[in-house]
Amino acid sequence: MNAWTTDYLPGSPRIAFDHMGQGPLVLFLHGIGSNRTSWHLQLPAFAEHFHAVAWDARGYGRSEDYQGELDFGDFAGDLVRLLDHFGAATAHLCGLSMGGRIAQDFHARHADRVATLVLCDTFAGDDAHDARSGRSQSIEEFVNSRIQPFLDGEDPKERAPRTAGRLMAPGHSADALRRAIRASSEIHVESYIKTVRASAAFSRVDELAHIRVPTLLVFGAEDPLTPPTVGQYMRDKIAGSRLVILPGAGHLTNLEVPEAFNATVLAFLFEHRDLAG
Repeated sequence: MNAWTTDYLPGSPRIAFDHMGQGPLVLFLHGIGSNRTSWHLQLPAFAEHFHAVAWDARGYGRSEDYQGELDFGDFAGDLVRLLDHFGAATAHLCGLSMGGRIAQDFHARHADRVATLVLCDTFAGDDAHDARSGRSQSIEEFVNSRIQPFLDGEDPKERAPRTAGRLMAPGHSADALRRAIRASSEIHVESYIKTVRASAAFSRVDELAHIRVPTLLVFGAEDPLTPPTVGQYMRDKIAGSRLVILPGAGHLTNLEVPEAFNATVLAFLFEHRDLAG
């Protein structure tokens, strides 16, 4: 099994997604500089046991752009539409970086529709009482580093080959870099800028203690943006959560060490397979 289908969720905006397999629903949510194609090393492996779905968030990939500014909660609304499209009461959510933040926000709004959470190389926000909580960059640094090149007129296709590997561990594979470059080069600049600004203001730190679904935290041992200390902080805040740190990986664990990533997440989901439906 190695082929997925690209379909579209009707409505405004129209949402693209790749999917394959049958069984409980697993939704893969990409990071801020990526799209659904970053999960193509996961879909075939998970589709042997689940209905595996990777979306393009609004304003990404083949999904439509939208009018006006972005409220970060708009992503949660789109996820509700997607679950309803599949007739699923609940789903397993697996999100990396921004995708992990979308998953946290969705849980805060719709906990009854979440079977499990797999939060990868992500964070909830800055906790003034615990320095482990935040990214290695300040909010201002994060926003400026992400959007200023595009405000200056740089083309994503020109920028991606220079920047796509910066968050990976040294020694990352050529294939991982190629996949990251491909996704980054397809950024919709206007929507991306809106997403960066909305994401910077987002925080769900206070909600971590309210997560009650089984939760797996996956972090790269050499992640320069959300280091393993962030995972340790989240593990301490989320009751019963489990933290796995993957050696040889930076921020893009699913691309850098896909076999270890898939084995780790699948083992967790097998424990809780029937919670989604």
